[in-house]
Amino acid sequence: MKLRIHHRTHYEYADAVSFGRHQLMLRPREGQTLHLEKCQIEVSPAFRLRWLRDPWENNVGLLDFSEPARELIIDCEFIVQTSDVNPFNFLIESEAAEYPFSYDYDLFQELRPLIQPIYVRDESRLREWLSRFWRPGKRIDTLDLLQQINQEIYRTFTYRRREERGVQSPAETLENNSGSCRDFATLFIEACRTLGFAARFVSGYSYNPEVVGGMSMHAWGDVYLPGAGWIGFDPSLGVLADGGFVPVAVARHPESAMPVSGTYIGPARIFLKHDVSLMIESLDKQAEPEPARETVGSPA
Repeated sequence: MKLRIHHRTHYEYADAVSFGRHQLMLRPREGQTLHLEKCQIEVSPAFRLRWLRDPWENNVGLLDFSEPARELIIDCEFIVQTSDVNPFNFLIESEAAEYPFSYDYDLFQELRPLIQPIYVRDESRLREWLSRFWRPGKRIDTLDLLQQINQEIYRTFTYRRREERGVQSPAETLENNSGSCRDFATLFIEACRTLGFAARFVSGYSYNPEVVGGMSMHAWGDVYLPGAGWIGFDPSLGVLADGGFVPVAVARHPESAMPVSGTYIGPARIFLKHDVSLMIESLDKQAEPEPARETVGSPA
């Protein structure tokens, strides 16, 4: 499946401000099932952009600006080719096919940071909620357990789009019985960690042919299963991640995968508004795009 992703971020200020360094986590992560054919990024005001790979192999863009301005515009277009694979096409090693299981020593050492919960104060509340799926002494199919948790969030929680920065804690999401996709992903990840699974937060794009018009960036969770590797679970939809999911960044903490972050110099009252627009369309039945290239527009 070939997808075009157009992502535009716009900040507006009452007067010209100077900008500190900004960090972009918007560029899709290439991998075995995803190829980036086009990466075009245009920014205003005048800027310099350089890329680096962080410890998680995310593509991180560092933006430095050479002049003040009343607007900051970051306009991105990506064309990606994804494999339309069966998300259940994997095998879990026999010793991990049933829960509970233990990662082997070497693997555990690598995964340890992703097994440790972040919201430690919520552990008792999470264990209480998880008792409906598993209790000590019980054995259950590993994938079935994860899917029960994934689908329970989808079926019983109310999706609520939130404009506030950051994420709700798992306890807040359980208390409110509602949240955004990033809140649901955080709840799922922390629930998995409470059970001893290695899990990580994923930020990215999700294509749904039934959605017409503007969209938002999406968030889901990855769980590491021996023999299968990282498997994506989307508790906002109750499904496993397939070819329509385009990961951009993975992180231990949800707030480490912000699409755009940075600073400006000026009083808080000078900030007027922040708009984001996102369009994702399939190109499978359209004309082929221009040859693969990477473009950065209007540098300083």
